[in-house]
Parts: sequence; C-alpha cells; structure tokens
Amino acid sequence: MGEPSIYDRMVNHLRATSKYYTGYPKDLGPSQVINFTSERDFVQLLHEGYPVVVAFTIRCNLTKHLDKVLEEAASEFYPHVKFIRVECPKYPGFCISRQRKEYPFIEIFHSPEQASNQVRVPDPNITKYSVKVIPFNYDLSAYGFREFFKRHGIRSSDPK
Repeated sequence: MGEPSIYDRMVNHLRATSKYYTGYPKDLGPSQVINFTSERDFVQLLHEGYPVVVAFTIRCNLTKHLDKVLEEAASEFYPHVKFIRVECPKYPGFCISRQRKEYPFIEIFHSPEQASNQVRVPDPNITKYSVKVIPFNYDLSAYGFREFFKRHGIRSSDPK
C-alpha cells in the first residue's frame, strides 16, 4: 500500500474539520445531554446561569432523530448551553405543567433572576425566581439551535 492520494487526504481533512453534516458519522465523544431526574436538580442547573434547552419527549420512533440532533447540538455548545431530555411518561407532573399536548417539543429556559415582588412566602427559606422560557420552533439541527440563539441574544459560545 502506498501513500494516500491527494483526493483521499483532502476528503479526510474535510470530514475532520467540517461543522456541518457531510454524511459521515461524527465522533461526538461522551454524551453531553443530561437526563432529567428531578425538578430540584433542574432548578440547580438553572441557577448555574447557563441557558438550558429542555426536550420533552416520549420514547417512540419519532424521537430517535431528535435524540441524535440533541447529542450533536449538546456536544457543539458544551459547556455554554446545557441540554436536558425529559421522558414525560416518567415525569408527568413536570411535563403537564408546560401545558402542551403534542410531543416531542423543545423549550429554552434562560436568564434566571430573583423575582422582584417577594409576596408573603410561608417559609422564609424559599426564594422565588423568574426565568424566561422560549418555545423552540426552528430547524431541528445544530444549525437551527445556533440561529435561534443568535436571534434571541442567548450566549452560546465564548465571546471573541
């Protein structure tokens, strides 16, 4: 076997450096998508100050594509944006509180801040927070997430 041709080297370089889908499987490394375990953990994640993309899903054939997109986007935007997958049959209370009937759907939670009007709270240890929630209705791809973050002014990478 001889040395690879110029064409082979060029294609290998393109596959290694391309951020866009080239039809060749990407090595994304370990999963950066967090599986939802409790509302308490979710609130702690929000308090870290990063935008959180939440995918409300049910297990079916339609969500296989969504899982791949989430994995790719999570690896691209890590650590500036956190991605969470909520399996709604396991956590119906959290999903029902979003008041949506069709699944899967995605919402972006960002900019948590302490609520300005602290009305009478039964327990003085409880602090109320408000967070901005935006439904995601763009192209379901890493590119779609990037454009969505740009349009809504959500920081998804280090400032240059």
